[in-house]
Amino acid sequence: MSDDSHEHQSFETRAIHAGNTADPLTGAVVPPIYQVSTYKQDGVGGLRGGYEYSRSGNPTRTALEENLAALEGGRRGLAFASGLAAEDCLLRTLLSPGDHVVIPNDAYGGTFRLFAKVVSRWGVEWSVADTSDPASVRAALTPKTKVIWVETPSNPLLGITDIAVVADIARSAGAKLVVDNTFASPYLQQPLALGADVVVHSLTKYMGGHSDVVGGALIAADAAVGEELAYHQNAMGAVAGPFDSWIVLRGIKTLAVRMDRHSDNATKVADMLTRHPKVTKVLYPGLPDHPGHDVAAKQMRSFGGMISFQVAGGEEAAVEVCNRAKLFTLGESLGGVESLIEHPGRMTHASVAGSALEVPGDLVRISVGIENADDLLADLTQALG
Repeated sequence: MSDDSHEHQSFETRAIHAGNTADPLTGAVVPPIYQVSTYKQDGVGGLRGGYEYSRSGNPTRTALEENLAALEGGRRGLAFASGLAAEDCLLRTLLSPGDHVVIPNDAYGGTFRLFAKVVSRWGVEWSVADTSDPASVRAALTPKTKVIWVETPSNPLLGITDIAVVADIARSAGAKLVVDNTFASPYLQQPLALGADVVVHSLTKYMGGHSDVVGGALIAADAAVGEELAYHQNAMGAVAGPFDSWIVLRGIKTLAVRMDRHSDNATKVADMLTRHPKVTKVLYPGLPDHPGHDVAAKQMRSFGGMISFQVAGGEEAAVEVCNRAKLFTLGESLGGVESLIEHPGRMTHASVAGSALEVPGDLVRISVGIENADDLLADLTQALG
């Protein structure tokens, strides 16, 4: 549940204090790691704090879930073993065989794989829409549409969707709007305040922030939806462990200062890339000529640390840029303090090859870290040749 005592505090204060109550036994200023499977009961059914078994509830995970709800302004936060575990729980909670989902034409490859190869096997249909275009979203609706799924900024093409506009479309259709807020983080963007019903996170990314944990989250705007999600979380069991929960909580404390640095560095990198002769296109919502710039400026605090760009010479040239980078580590994932570089077509988005979500072969995606910006610019310059 959201902790109402923090709702009027600034984001930075909530990130540090929401869910982080001093331990009543020792006074420890951060929640202990309750590395425990079961709990002593005071007589049959006599639970201390409601805890009986750590799949159903664990105090360290509770601290994280309260923090997540407070940061996103939701009624209920839930933490999972991975982002895809969170997505799986959400889809099996909200959907039944015969239902329909609108998914974006630019999305994380694992999300597409979940829809195309897993959920579709038990009778859920899906259609693809350009969610940055309200007319495309409306055209994809059917009488059976129960969920509209949005990523903004999207992965890997950094598309921007007007959350408030699509929320109105979802309400009119009797559907739930789900927003994957992983690229922005709750510091930069608050989808629930703009009308979304559920927010999804890969906690692995900016929330953890240090490339040392895998996790996922759901935050629900409505308490009843939150309770239903919590029932399925327990019934299905892909929960975040206590140590992973503790690691994410620790990362969240510095989320605001990290995101400010990620955004500042990315702005400098994007500016350099726009002027480089071997770069044919830069995809970053902070650039004034980005088609979603005005919407992003309206609904985001700043523009984040993710950039994609296309290079002259096609796919092989893009792969070579990735291989030549030194300070930018070649690897999947994103959102850590260290900068990463990857080739989406052969790495994170290989699963969408041949589909409507296929990404350009000449595309490079970078997660701009919090290192010195001049060092990052020098590395990209040498990588581009």
